[in-house]
Amino acid sequence: MTKADLVNEISKTTGVEKAAVLETIEKFMEIVKDSLAHGENVYLRGFGSFIVKTRSAKTARNISQNTTIVIPEHKIPAFKPAKVFMQDVK
Repeated sequence: MTKADLVNEISKTTGVEKAAVLETIEKFMEIVKDSLAHGENVYLRGFGSFIVKTRSAKTARNISQNTTIVIPEHKIPAFKPAKVFMQDVK
């Protein structure tokens, strides 16, 4: 399902205009991105959590130059589904 499909489905089931639904979805994604960028997790009860995970530093190989490189510690966004969400998907 794409963002356009999501907008169409929400608009059809709620009766709200597509433009308003799109604006709401865009704002939601912007707020989640900004929160994660500032190190704040976003918790949605019954759905899941958008969290920031820290990947530790590691060594890797550059095969084309046959050298080793060090990848420094960095943070990545992640999603952890709620138990209810997981049960519904199963």
